[in-house]
Amino acid sequence: MTSRRTLLQSLAALPLVGACAGPRISSQQNYTPSGLPLHRVLVSPDRVVRVVTGLRPYRPTGFVVRAEKLGDKAIIHNYGHGGGGITLSWGTSHMALELAMQSEQRRCAVLGCGAVGLASARLLQRHGWDVTIYARDLPPETTSNIAGAQWSPASLYDDGFDDPRFFNDLGIAMRHSYREFQHLVGRHYGVSWVSNYVLSDQPPTGGDIHSRYPDMFPERRALTAMQHPFPAKHGLHFDTMFIEPPVYLPAIMHDYHAAGGKITIRNFQDKQELLTLDEQVIINCTGLGSRNLFDDQDLIPVKGQLVVLKPQADINYLMIKRGIYMFPRQDGVLLGGTFEKNEWSLTPDPAATARILREHAAFFREMDDPWASPWDSSAA
Repeated sequence: MTSRRTLLQSLAALPLVGACAGPRISSQQNYTPSGLPLHRVLVSPDRVVRVVTGLRPYRPTGFVVRAEKLGDKAIIHNYGHGGGGITLSWGTSHMALELAMQSEQRRCAVLGCGAVGLASARLLQRHGWDVTIYARDLPPETTSNIAGAQWSPASLYDDGFDDPRFFNDLGIAMRHSYREFQHLVGRHYGVSWVSNYVLSDQPPTGGDIHSRYPDMFPERRALTAMQHPFPAKHGLHFDTMFIEPPVYLPAIMHDYHAAGGKITIRNFQDKQELLTLDEQVIINCTGLGSRNLFDDQDLIPVKGQLVVLKPQADINYLMIKRGIYMFPRQDGVLLGGTFEKNEWSLTPDPAATARILREHAAFFREMDDPWASPWDSSAA
C-alpha cells in the first residue's frame, strides 16, 4: 500500500516532469514590453494567398495642403502623402478643413474616396457641411486598401530634405491624426495598439520620425541583441496604432453615408471639368491623380508590392528591417516590400515575390522562438 509520504513526493515531482517534457522556458527577450509572446511567422510559398501592388503618391518635398483659385471655385489640395496616407489622413484633412472654413460656403466637393478623401469628408460633415464625394474608385479598389497600415509616417520625402516649415506642418498633422485614431480604437473600425520592432545591424543614428516626435510613439526604447528574439544587432521598439483598411475604410464610409453624404462615380480628365460642379469649394484628395489633373510633375508613383500569407492568429507585432517588413492583419500576414520610383505598372513582379518570401523565410528561420511548432519548416 502506498504511504502518504510516497504519494506527496510523487505529486511534488509532477511539475518538474512537465517542465522537462515541455518547450524550452522562454526569457524576457521573447515577450513584448506589454508581456505578449513573440512568435515566428510561418513563411512558405504554399501559405501565399495573394500578391498585391499599389502606387504610392510620392513627392520629394512631402505632402501638399494649400488653396488656389480656379475660376469661381476654391480648390484646396490635400495630396502627396507617400507611404503615410492613412497615418496622416485626419491631420492633413484638418489643415484642409481650416482652409475651407475661410469660405462662407457650406457645400463642398471632395475628389477621391481613399483614406484622405473620407477623412476630409467626415471632418467637413462634423462642421455642418453638405458633402459630395466624386471618385473614380471606391473601397476596396483604392490605393488605401493596399496599405499596411501602421500609424507611423513612412516614405514621405527624400533623404536629406529638411524644410522647417514642412516639419512644423508635419508635426501638426501627426498630432491631429494621432488623437483622431485613438477615438477609433476597437474592432468596429479595425484600429488597435500593437508592438512595433524596427531592426538593424547598425546602431541608430537618430533623426528618424520616431526620434523627431517621440511623444507619439509610447513604449519607445532602444534594444540590444539580447533584448529581442530577432536576427539583428540593434532594435527600436515602440507601440503604435495599427489600422486594417478592409475594416476601417467601410466603417468610415458607413459613417459618411449615415451623416447624409453622397458619392458620385466620376473620373475627371482635366481640371476645367471641375468648373461644371455645383459646389464652390473643392478639396482635392486624388493622390497620384493630381499629377495629371493639376500638373504636379513633382508627384511620382512609387510602386509597392506585398505578398500576403494566410492569417496567423498568434502574430501580434509588426517588424521592419531594411528591405523587408511584416504586418499581420485579420485577412492575412503582409510581407513587404518594394519601393520602385517612377514605376507605373501594377503587374506583380515574380522576382520580387520570390525575394520577399526568401528574405522573410531566412529572417524568421533565425528568430528565437521557444514555442515554435514542429510544423514550422523554417525552424529546421
